[in-house]
Amino acid sequence: MTSVQGQVLPDTGSRLVLRSRLGALTLVLLCAVQFLDIADAAIVNVALPSIQHSLGFSQQNLQWVASGYILTYGGFLLLGGRLGDLLGRRRMLLTGLAVFAAASLTAGLAASAGLLVAARLVQGMGAALMAPAALSELTTSFREGKDRNTALGAWGAISGMAAAAGVFLGGVLSQGPGWRWIFFVNPPICVMVAAGALALLVKDRGVRTRGAAFDSQGAVLVTGGMLLLVYSLVRAPVVGWGSLQTVLTLIGSGGLLIAFARNELRSRDPLVPFAILRVKGLVAADLTQLIAFTGFFSMFFYATLYMQEILHYSPLKAGAAYLPITAGFAVAGVMASQLVTRIGTRPVVVAGCLIAGAGIYYVSKVPLHGSYVTDLLPGFLVMSLGAGSVFVSVAAANAGVPPDKAGLAAGLLNSSQQIGSALGLAILSAVAITRTNHLLAAHVSHPLAADAGYHRALLVGGILMAAAAVLALRIGNTRKAAPLVMVSTESHPGQNGHALGDAGRPARQHLYPDK
Repeated sequence: MTSVQGQVLPDTGSRLVLRSRLGALTLVLLCAVQFLDIADAAIVNVALPSIQHSLGFSQQNLQWVASGYILTYGGFLLLGGRLGDLLGRRRMLLTGLAVFAAASLTAGLAASAGLLVAARLVQGMGAALMAPAALSELTTSFREGKDRNTALGAWGAISGMAAAAGVFLGGVLSQGPGWRWIFFVNPPICVMVAAGALALLVKDRGVRTRGAAFDSQGAVLVTGGMLLLVYSLVRAPVVGWGSLQTVLTLIGSGGLLIAFARNELRSRDPLVPFAILRVKGLVAADLTQLIAFTGFFSMFFYATLYMQEILHYSPLKAGAAYLPITAGFAVAGVMASQLVTRIGTRPVVVAGCLIAGAGIYYVSKVPLHGSYVTDLLPGFLVMSLGAGSVFVSVAAANAGVPPDKAGLAAGLLNSSQQIGSALGLAILSAVAITRTNHLLAAHVSHPLAADAGYHRALLVGGILMAAAAVLALRIGNTRKAAPLVMVSTESHPGQNGHALGDAGRPARQHLYPDK
């Protein structure tokens, strides 16, 4: 073993290749972390009616079971990445798994709505520690070129597949042993993943640079601001958009986000150095993904409510309805990876957003007592092909980011996914509830009013996907399949084949001569 400034490196000669047994096992392990994180954002959807009846949730507060997890996941992703750089990726992965497992157990045992939401918030924090660590391990572990691009393609495709599979698993568990088991299954899985991480991943101690600090204040401010914003949007249809409560909470949210911006400008080690926002195409790529996830993730929420509340599907049947989407994402991942190298990222992302929007729009037109095969399935498949292309390709739009800002750019991209999902649920919940309440006031029956609310939310989701296509016109257009976390070109592989990147790691001149 060799130690380099706190890095413990085994004596192997090259980076991992996918053809090796170790490479394949490492890829499966790291993708399992991503699957666990994303699936848990979706697994509650089918179980929501059961959770509502069991714990007495109101319709307005029910979406916090889903959006609470997503908000803390997205809000703490950047801090989680920073902790991984300074304290070690494997250590943060194991810490995140422990937090995630404990919160999952608490959620499964929850006897009140408040405790369940609190457990989901903590669960999201655990995921925020796990995801950046796993992604950084994947990027630095595999040989640059085809092996790394293939590994990153698998990582990108797993997000959509995990969302669809999570809904299916939620249905199986809810209808079988009960909704609590959607949380009880997590601790043993976390134990197995942790054992794999200890066996397969290199022990790294991270690098504590002089004067480096955790911008915990920035993370708290931005997460608090987003939480208050979503709370405002959820409550507004109930208390009124012009009510004092809505106005004050929106002002409070704005104040927290302004305080976050001031904190970042003054901090020596900001969570988000605003200079990165001047990188050409970066803001457009992040906004494209944020808006796309707003429409995409919300479709699962409202299509599930439609199937269970209007079509009276069982949880298992509603979950199984999403299985074809996993195949659509797999196909889209292969196609998009090939198209990016031929025509570039911009046309693939733009076309993907438009195709996904068309699929969601098709679902929004489903009749009151629609058929799965003719009314839902075509829209699901079209949406999955389009959205899968977007999520696999949009990361490559960051190819122009300077190497010293690549990790932060990846954190922003991942955060845009989670915050977009949470905002989508909040905004479209407001749209659906407003439409439903308006029809109820006009003495329309509850099933018709609720159905109209679901369809209005889906329609807006389709429009948001089209808006994402417009934003995508401003992203960079590269034919290089760039990794989500790019390794500095000034870095060379260590003795274990891991690149020593920019975030506090030794520069090449300290270790290796120029090649």
